[in-house]
This record gives sequence, structure tokens and C-alpha cells, in this order.
Amino acid sequence: MTDEILINVTAAETRVALLSGGTLREILIERHARRSIAGNIYLGKVARVLPGMQAAFIDIGVQRTAFLHARDLDADPQTGERGGQLNADTGPSITSRIHSGEQLMLQALKDPIGGKGARLTAAISIPSRHLVYLPNSDYVGVSRRIEAPAVREKLAAVLREAYEQVAGAQGGGFILRTAAQDATAEEIRADMAYLLDNWKRTLQRRQDASAPALLYRDLPPAVRAVRDFAHRETERVRIDCAETHRQVADFTAALMPTLLARIEHYRGERPIFALHSVEDDLHKALQKSVPLPSGGHLIIDQTAAMTTVDVNTGSFVGAHDLPETFLKTNLEASAALARQLRLRNIGGLVVVDFIDMASAEHRAQVMRALEQELAQDHGRAQVNEMSSLGLVEITRKRTRESLERLLTEPCPACQGRGIRQTAESIGCEIVREVRDGGAEKYRVVASQAVVDLLREDESAGLAGVRKMIDLQVEPNYRQEQFDVVAL
Repeated sequence: MTDEILINVTAAETRVALLSGGTLREILIERHARRSIAGNIYLGKVARVLPGMQAAFIDIGVQRTAFLHARDLDADPQTGERGGQLNADTGPSITSRIHSGEQLMLQALKDPIGGKGARLTAAISIPSRHLVYLPNSDYVGVSRRIEAPAVREKLAAVLREAYEQVAGAQGGGFILRTAAQDATAEEIRADMAYLLDNWKRTLQRRQDASAPALLYRDLPPAVRAVRDFAHRETERVRIDCAETHRQVADFTAALMPTLLARIEHYRGERPIFALHSVEDDLHKALQKSVPLPSGGHLIIDQTAAMTTVDVNTGSFVGAHDLPETFLKTNLEASAALARQLRLRNIGGLVVVDFIDMASAEHRAQVMRALEQELAQDHGRAQVNEMSSLGLVEITRKRTRESLERLLTEPCPACQGRGIRQTAESIGCEIVREVRDGGAEKYRVVASQAVVDLLREDESAGLAGVRKMIDLQVEPNYRQEQFDVVAL
């Protein structure tokens, strides 16, 4: 549960910190110059159809063309989710369904990530606090995450009654969100009317628009965070910007009136993120090593294809026996890992190398703990069984850039490799280049460390080439950077 939400707004960005028990659980950052487009609805123009990939590139008016897969052309008839009716491998070719120049009404599923454009879908859905509206579906039901049969039945009856009273002839489908378990009938009706009004305005914009065009924009980041994460047990929402506070208060008054008294405009002298050491936690979330309470640690390494997590006992030697030491470390790692996935916004494939445990009961205990921790994650995570080598595969829904990709860039000294060649290796490379060159005299320009090594340890190697060599230090050169110039 999120006990407090802190919202920091500057001219360049909006940052939202979700805290539970005073501990940072999740951080959302949106730069105003690169505002998220996930959730936006566009009138797009088909720029290119790719039959070999069963996909198409769509111009939606942003810098990079967006991507639409064939299975995203159909909505599930019950849930509105992607890939309902069409099997992209055996179904009709995408070329028989869309063509270049055609205009389509689509929604952004994911922001552009890395070198990939935004991901699009025809299964449009618009969320509010308690409901998700599916304009292209007639399904009316309750979120699968609400599992108790009695609760599901009660909520389904309230939803059907509200649908008959509010939706009327306008139709469409609705899913009651997990956050609506304690919602009143009045709150559900208010959400339904709000969503239908949004869709009506979107259709009106569609009539006058020409592709590419933005038809519907999701809420600003601060308002969106309150919509998705605030609940009845949230103690307060603190916002350090007067204008953003007004926007959030207006939205809350209309759709979440019970929370209005807890929306505060923070006017304190200390920066709002300094109140709970959020800045410190943010910097720690960029480190590879994550300490565990008993002395162990995680090593988190993000690559282009996946994220790997290695669990180590570190300085923890245990109090009883080795199996118990491994079990305790792995249990602590499960809790820390779930928090780090949320905090760092790591998506895609995650492979975790737990410390090997001989006991089947211990392995099952760790898996249960991991699944319970991930169940609190707002992002969808799926956990596969632990392999015989102690490896666990996790897939987590990715909708935006990870914290590392958002806040950092590749190091210019090592080009993002995390390593660099030694001065000795560069010295050997220079010796080979001078030896194999056709001139009799050379000037070698390199960093201080490489020149020092050539003058001392490699002097015999340079002397062996029997050529005149002038060594020159360039203070601005990186260790791997050098020039060999024939004179």
C-alpha cells in the first residue's frame, strides 16, 4: 500500500515518489520536453506495411513512426486486450487488412524505448479511477485480480446496474478495476459518465481531423499518478507546485472526493524529496550493487536483451548452518528484487540467479515469497519456476524507459562497455603500428599514462623497431585514444 505520494514539479520535469511506511517504493519521472504518449489516442496514417513481419509502421505525428503488429488490430471480445481473434501466424495477412495511406484510429500501448518507436493497438481503452472503458467491446465485467467470488458477484451487480443507468445507447464495454473493490455505486456511476464524455469528445475530434492527429491525450503525470495510485488508505498527497496542486485537486473533487482533504500544497523550505531521503534512494537505484539486510547483496546488470540479477551472500555467514544461510539470503533477495524492479522500472525479461538450494521446500519457500512480493507490483509480472540451476525467469510489462535509461547515458570513455583497455594494451598496439608502418620517423600522441608506459616499460619494444619516435602527451585524450603520425 502507498502511504504517501510526493510530487515534485519544475520547469523541466515532473517527479512522483510513491512511499510505503516511509520507504520509497516507486518513482515516476516525466520530462516535459519528452512527455509520455502511452495511453494517447491518435488518428494515424499507415506509412508502410511489412508483410514479412505481419506489421506496419504508422505515422502518428511524433518524431519516429510507431509500430503496429497484426495481432494488435483485433481486440479480445471480452476484455478488449490485444491479440483476441487474430493469430498472426495462421490468420489473414496484414496486407489484406490495411494498406499504405489508410487512416486508422489507434492507441499508444508503449512509449518509444531505445531505438524502437511507440507500440500501437486498435484495442482502445480509457481508464478512470475505478473503471476502464472499452469503446470497441461490449464486455462488462470485473478485473481478474479481484478473486473472491462473493466480492466479484457483488461488484458485477453494481456495475451492471450502473451500466443500465448511465451507458444507455452509447454502449461500449467496462472493466471494474482492482482499485474499485471499496467503491460506492455513486462513484462508479460518476466514473462511467466521465469516461463516456471523454470518448464522445474524442469522436468529435475524429470527425474534423486529418491524419496524423492527436485525438485524446492521457492525463498529466501528477494527475495520472493520483488516479492510479491513491486509495482510501493514502495518508496524504503532497505537491510543491500551486498549479499542479490545483489540477490534482480539481480532478480529485470530481472523481475521488473522499481524498480531496488529503491533497496538500507543500510550501516548506526543504525540497519535498528531501523529506524522506528520496534523492538518496534515487541515486542508489542507479548503482549495480544492492545491499541486503544481513550482509548479502544483489548485482543488477541491465543489457539490451535482458536484465540479470545475481544473488550473493557477501559478508553474511549465518548463525546456524549453510542451508539456512542460503535460504535467508534468498528470502531477503526476493523482497529487495521486487522493490528494485518497481523502483528502477525494469521491464522485459529478468533472469535471477539465486543461491543454489538443495532443499525443495526451501526453493518453494523462496518462490512463494517472490510471487507475493511481485503481486504488489502495479506492473504485470509473470514468474516461471526455478530451474535446477537456481535460475528464475521473470517477465515484467514494459511501457516506458527504465530509470537507468532515462537518467543516464553511455560513458564516453568506455562507450558504454563498462571497461577500457589497459595502458599496456594500448602501448602494445602503438608499437605494432609503428613497427608495421612504412615511414622512418613517427610522432605518437597519447594520454599521459600510455606515454609514461612507453617511455619506461615499453622502451625496449620501441627501440626494437629501429625508427625515430617522438612521444607527445595530450591531456585531453582518453586512455584508449592515440594518434600515430608519420613525419
